[in-house]
Order: sequence, then structure tokens, then C-alpha cells
Amino acid sequence: MASQIAILTRTRILLRLQQTKSISTFPFLSQEPELAESAHPTQTTPLPPNPASGSPLYHENWRNPNMTQNSTSLAQSLVPLGFLNQTPANRIQYLSQTLDATALMNHFADLMTQQRWTDVKQLFEFWVRSLDKNGKPNKPDVNLYNHYLRANLMMGASAAELLDLVAQMDDFAIAPNTVAFNLVLKAMNQAKETEAAKKLLERMLQGGVESLPDDESYDLVIGMLFGAQQIDAALKYVDMALKSGYKLSMRVFTECVGCCVSQGRLDTLVTVIERCKKTDQNRALYPNWSLCSYLAEVAMQADNSKLAFYALEFMAKWIAQGENARPPFLLSVDEGLIVSALATAGRTYNSSLLDASWAILKRSLRQKKVPSPGSYLAKISALASLGNLQKAFGTLHEFETAHGNSITEAEDLFSPFTSLYPLVVACSKKGFETLDSVYYQLENLSRADPPYKSVAALNCIILGCGNIWDIERAYQTFDAISSSFGLTPDIHSYNALIYAFGRLKKTFEASRVFEHMMSLGVKPNAKSYSLLVDANLINRDQKAALSVINEMVTAGFAPSKETLKKVRRRCLREMDYESDDQVASLAKKFSIRMGSENRRSILFDLDYGTEYAS
Repeated sequence: MASQIAILTRTRILLRLQQTKSISTFPFLSQEPELAESAHPTQTTPLPPNPASGSPLYHENWRNPNMTQNSTSLAQSLVPLGFLNQTPANRIQYLSQTLDATALMNHFADLMTQQRWTDVKQLFEFWVRSLDKNGKPNKPDVNLYNHYLRANLMMGASAAELLDLVAQMDDFAIAPNTVAFNLVLKAMNQAKETEAAKKLLERMLQGGVESLPDDESYDLVIGMLFGAQQIDAALKYVDMALKSGYKLSMRVFTECVGCCVSQGRLDTLVTVIERCKKTDQNRALYPNWSLCSYLAEVAMQADNSKLAFYALEFMAKWIAQGENARPPFLLSVDEGLIVSALATAGRTYNSSLLDASWAILKRSLRQKKVPSPGSYLAKISALASLGNLQKAFGTLHEFETAHGNSITEAEDLFSPFTSLYPLVVACSKKGFETLDSVYYQLENLSRADPPYKSVAALNCIILGCGNIWDIERAYQTFDAISSSFGLTPDIHSYNALIYAFGRLKKTFEASRVFEHMMSLGVKPNAKSYSLLVDANLINRDQKAALSVINEMVTAGFAPSKETLKKVRRRCLREMDYESDDQVASLAKKFSIRMGSENRRSILFDLDYGTEYAS
């Protein structure tokens, strides 16, 4: 075929050489025949579109089915020939010679997404040894170098190695910034190099604006210091971070709370929490639920009302977060913890803790049940300690409404000698002035709409009058229970009146009150007999006291250890050994260990004469 083409080529050349031109004065007229144009042109129908127009590889594919195996794809035609057949090292070397700084940054992003840290490291090292398009060595900026540091960190480089790489940044005339130092701090955090981290943070503080520590820097160093129990140093950097306006992470804040609680630095923790609450970015910090509960318990044991308030506030945030979640998870504070918080509020005179405790209790119960009697009594005691008698009696009214119908426990729940005694003390704190004020308030409430009438509240006033030895006010208040308020005195009313008579050594009147109570069918309790015993002992009548104890035993009550010790003491001082033997037999009968009175006897037998004065 090739020989035939060559022969035809030579023939055409010879024909061209043999052609001659003739000299003529007339222009050359072409005598070649041409087709005459039709007066009416015909319309031709075009062919359908080429089915291969949609794909440049259509002809090759249907004509040669094996074409796809012998040729590269269209996408691969954009890559230089032989690039994909190179080894990874050669490929990286080729990229280092062709990519500029911007393209290299984008390529690093792809490699880091795939976590190909070795390729990032090798490509950077090849790139800095290569020349750019102007024939000058490639010069990285600080962001490229930080990617190189990150690759080394992810490959397990030590902090010392990263510091050496940071020092080599001077060779490229670039200064390390905060990100570079943070990468070194992460390596130190993994190796628990606390002292080195402190020195590096100080170096960052002394550097320029670009290398000042940020919130991540402080979090890394503070976390290491709390882990090493270096609380003072950690708190120092916490204070610096808060002053600089940075945000503490939840992890660091939780570690701070845990370390301060374990070391007993409660006041310091209160200061940190207050500092955090003053900044918008740290106001939402709060530890986990279990740590909040533990923090509240520790604060209450130490009577730290501020810390207890913050702990309950953290728990309230958890409760609100659970209620707003979808699906919701409902958290509730243990009621015993709230009772302790109310007691702490009463001891420390903190009304904020009192209000917060009761609000959290109400939210935890979610109106499905009423607070327990212990919660009501703790709140009454706290309000009485704060001197807020109006709210205290209001709480007593709620208490009676919620638990006044519990017949089995009502006698002990509303006793002014035990559960309501803090309210009695508050009523008699300023003598008859406070007692009269409370009485008139109760009298006005009895005429209100709806009226509020409470025998328990009046009993507190009767016992308060007995505490200040004012038998007249006590008797008038007792009489007003039925005459003014239209109520019936209960066992506590009679016991309070017996107590008031007994304190003034009016044993006969106390006995008359006891007999009157029995005649009305009111069954006395153990407190009634104990008060009558005390009234006889004040008059130094131990035999009458023993007879009351015998009646008490006959009625089915057991004398208390304190009552028997009082009677025995009076028997010894009156030298009534027969009565003392009866007391001993009663103690043996009820298995009461009386103990000895040696130290009290020594004080009783002291000779206070003046014969040794000279």
C-alpha cells in the first residue's frame, strides 16, 4: 500500500512538470461543463443527529469493545502522563515542584481530611527544598508551618521535638503564633509535662500579640495543673483567663470544682463561681448532676450558705434543661438534701438559700405530691431563725392543710415542745412584745376571708408565755382558744399551761389543770406526766414525783432517762435513799442505764466557806 502511494505521488509531480503555458492576449476561459441551476430549488431533508454526539467515546466503545481496557478515561487525561504510575515518594516530589503556597494549603486540607499525616509531613519537607516559578526557594507562611507541626503532633512527636521545629521557624523568617504554641501544649498535655507547660505559657504571655494565649491555651495548662493537684497555680491561671475575658471549658470548670471541694477550698470556689457568673461567656457553666449533689452536701456540712446556693442553682439548670429536652428527661432533687439546705439556711440566716431550696423542692415534686412534714418543719424553723414570723405562721398554715388530717402523726408533728419549738423561741425572743404582736395577728386572721384559725399557733404563744414566766398571758391565751377563736384546746394546749404553772412553782394549779384535762376526756401523753413530775421536783417533792411516775407507768407510758435522772438527783440531795432505790428499780425495769453523777456530786459537795481564805 505504501509503495502504491509513492508511485502515485511521483506521477502527479511529473504531470505538473510537463504542463506548459501558452502566450495569448485573451483571458483564459474555463471550458469545463457545469450543471445548470434549477429555477426551483429542491428542499433536502437533513439527516438525524449523530447518536455519538453525546459521548466523545461512543464510536470507540461500540467499534472496539476492548477500548475501555486499553485507554485511559477522560478524567485521567487531565493528569500528566505517568503521574499515577509513580511511587508515592515520586508523586509527592512532583507535587512539591508544581504547587504554590495557596495550592499547597488546599492540598493539605484534603490530606488532613483523610488523616494522611505522613504525606503532609513529607510534602512540606520536599516543598521547602524546592524552587518556585521564579527560581527562588519556597517560603512557607505561619499557617503552612502550623499544618506541618500538626502533622508531626498527630504522628506522635514529643514536645521537645515540636519545640525544635518551632525554633526552626526562624530559618524561614516567620514567628510562631498562638496556634503553634497550642500544638506544643497539646504534646505536653499528652506527656503530663506540667512544669514545661507553665514555662511555655509564661513565654506566650511575654511574647507579642500574635502569640498571646487564648482560651485553648489556658484550658490545656489549667487542666494539667488541676490534674497534678497544683491548685494554687491553676487558680492563678483561672483568674488570668477570666480577667482576659476568655471562656473556660466545661471540663476545666468541673475539674476546678472537684479539686476545690476535695481540698476544702470552698471559699475560693465561691469566688471562682462568682467571677464566672459576672461574664456572659462563662455564666452558663455548671458541673454534672452528681457533682452538683456532692457539692451541695459538702457546702451544707461546712455551713457555707453561698456555695450551697450555687450548687442548688446548678441543679435547677439541670432540671430546666431536662424539661426542655425532646424527649424530656425529668430530674428531681432528693428531699432529704432540701431539708438539709433549709436547716443550713436557718443556721446561717440566708434567706436566698431558703427561697431557692423551697422553689427547687416544689419543682422537683411537680405538683404530684406535697412536701413531707420534715420539709415543712425545716422551713418553719428557718423562717423562725430569720425572724420572719409572718411567713413562718403562713407555712404552718400550709403544713396543717397538707398533713393536719394524719391522725397517727398529728400529735408529734404539731407539738410546741418538739417540732414547733423553734417557732416558740422566735415568738418569745423579745418577750411579751413579740407574743402580743403574734397574738393580734392571729386574731385578725381569724376574722379574715377565708379565716385562719390554728390551735397549734396558739399553743406556741402559750408555751412562749411560759418561757418568760408570764402565767397571766399564758392563761388568757389558753382561755381565748375557745372563747375568742371558737376552737377546742388539744393535749398540747394543756401541756403548755401545765408547763407555765410549773415554772412558777405552782404545783397545785398544774395538778388542777391535769385533773381538769382528765375530766374532759382528754387523754394525757408521756409529756403530760413528765411536766407534772418536773412541777413537783421544783418544789423538792420527790415522793410526789415518784407517785406521778407510777401513774405514768400504770397508764402505759415509760419514763424517760432524763426524768429518772432528775428524780434521782433530787433524792440524793434530799438524802431520800428509799426513793432513790425506787428510781433504781424503775431504771432496771425499763432497761435504762442511768450512769453516775460523780462530777455533778463533786460540784454539789464543794465547800464554799471562807475559812481557807486566810
